[in-house]
Amino acid sequence: MARDLSPKTEGFAGAVLAEIDWAQPWFAPWRELGEPTAHRALQHENVAEALNTTRAGLALGGVSDVKFVPQSALPEGRAYEDFIFKTAQVPTRDGLHDFFNGLCWHRFPLAKRRLNQLQAAEIDAQGIRHTRGPVRDALTLFDENVILMHAPDAVWAALQARDWLKLFVDLREQWQHVHLVLFGHALLEKLVTPYKSITAHVYHVANAVNPHDEAALDAWLVQDLQPAKLATKPYEPLPILGVPNWWPDNAERAYYEDVNVFRPKREVVAKTSQTTAT
Repeated sequence: MARDLSPKTEGFAGAVLAEIDWAQPWFAPWRELGEPTAHRALQHENVAEALNTTRAGLALGGVSDVKFVPQSALPEGRAYEDFIFKTAQVPTRDGLHDFFNGLCWHRFPLAKRRLNQLQAAEIDAQGIRHTRGPVRDALTLFDENVILMHAPDAVWAALQARDWLKLFVDLREQWQHVHLVLFGHALLEKLVTPYKSITAHVYHVANAVNPHDEAALDAWLVQDLQPAKLATKPYEPLPILGVPNWWPDNAERAYYEDVNVFRPKREVVAKTSQTTAT
C-alpha cells in the first residue's frame, strides 16, 4: 500500500501520493490502476514517468493514447488544453492533482479525449478570455469535479429535489442499486483528506447504459458530451460523504440534518411586473 512507502529524497512534491488510502470506498475502483502507479512514482520520484509506464502496460492505441510530460514542456503563454490537443502530450506536475488526472486518462481515455477536443474547439472559437464561457466552464467542472451516477429513478428524483432525508434515509436501501464513478481529478484529490462538506457535481448516466462496463460507459460519454447540453450545466450537487456506507457518521439521520452541508433547494420565484396605465 502506498502509505507504507517512504520517498528516497525529501522535498519530492509527489511524496503526498503516499497519503492515499486505497482502502477507502471511493478509491476502491481506482486501486488496481492507481496503487502500482503511485508505487512507481514514489520509487522514481517522477509522476509523469510512472503514468507513462502504466500507459505502456495498458497498450492503449490510436486517438486515446497520450504521453505524460513534465510541466516544463508547456510553453509559457500556451493554453494547457490546446497544447494537449495539438501534441497528445499532457503536462504533468508531481502531486495528487495531476496524478489523478493521469489515472483518469488511463481509465476513461475516450471521454478525456472528448473533453479535450471540446475545450480546444472552444479556445479556437473564443480565444483565451478572463471568463471561460458556459461551455468551457461546464467542461472544466466535469473534468475537475464530476461524479457519474447510474441510479433508480426515485433516487435521481430525490437528488434533483435535494430532498436529502428522502434520498439518504428513506431511500437508503435503494443505494445498493446506485453505481457511482468518481471522474473529476480535483474531487479525487480532495478525498485524500476527506471532510464533510466535499461536494461533487453529479452527471446522470442514462438508464440504458451498463455502468459496470467501463468501455461502454466511456464510449457513451463521448456521444453524450455535447456543447448544447453542457452549456446548461447539467449537474446536481452531492455532498460525497453522504453516500451510504462511505462515512461512519452518516449511519445516523442527524448527519443529514446539517443544513450547512445538506442545503435545501432554492425556490425560484418568478416576479411579475404590472404596468398601470395612466
